Amino acid sequence: MIRASGLTVAYEDVVALEGVDLEVAAGEFVTIVGPSGCGKTTLLRAIAGLEEPTRGAVLIDGREPAAARAAGNLGFVFQRHTLFPWKTALQNVTFLRTVAGKPAETDRAADLLERVGLGGAEHRYPEELSGGMAQRVAIARALHLGADLLLMDEPFGELDEITREELGVELRELWRRERKTVLFVTHSVPEAVLLADRCLLVDGPPGRLTASFEVDLPRPRDESVFESRAFQRQVAAVRSSLHGARAERTRQRDP
Repeated sequence: MIRASGLTVAYEDVVALEGVDLEVAAGEFVTIVGPSGCGKTTLLRAIAGLEEPTRGAVLIDGREPAAARAAGNLGFVFQRHTLFPWKTALQNVTFLRTVAGKPAETDRAADLLERVGLGGAEHRYPEELSGGMAQRVAIARALHLGADLLLMDEPFGELDEITREELGVELRELWRRERKTVLFVTHSVPEAVLLADRCLLVDGPPGRLTASFEVDLPRPRDESVFESRAFQRQVAAVRSSLHGARAERTRQRDP
């Protein structure tokens, strides 16, 4: 589904991302975690075709990202919901699909809103929604697009802990039913482990992939997983690797 080889993104004399090789299989849920400024968002934007590689290449099903995006096969969910304030929740959900030249499926859009916990809110405007509700609309919009690939850049980053845990469980359940390919950037290690089939660690700058963890937790997952020893061990392993990478970077900088 996704293949990046030697992916490097530089801005004048600043290298944001360097030499990233990455493969993500169809239907896989992959999370990306790392410290602030390490290049996580740059990686996601390069995969989406929103950043031009300085070197290397990205292919999505063998095509350039721009071609996948133009065909409506790539959906992007940002940290802030980017809903149109003059459109209702339902109109926001159907909008991207019509822009991609696909027929709006109003009944399915309403069903998606129901499935993300917004049944009865179809005709509300963004100003009438809480932050969590607006993010649910944005997720429903990306799913309604019909894209096989969803790229999500810290979509729960501005929400309180309880809301983001609830949305994480809902997103995982939606993924289980829809089986989209998901690449999800987060600062939260517990969130990364909760959601993922595989968790990638990025360190930088410049951003490099430093580790990959297979997440072997039972499915489906709900809030009870947070109390399990298996979950806590996975979180501890990822955190240990992140701290180790940071310590090594500090040692190299200040020998």
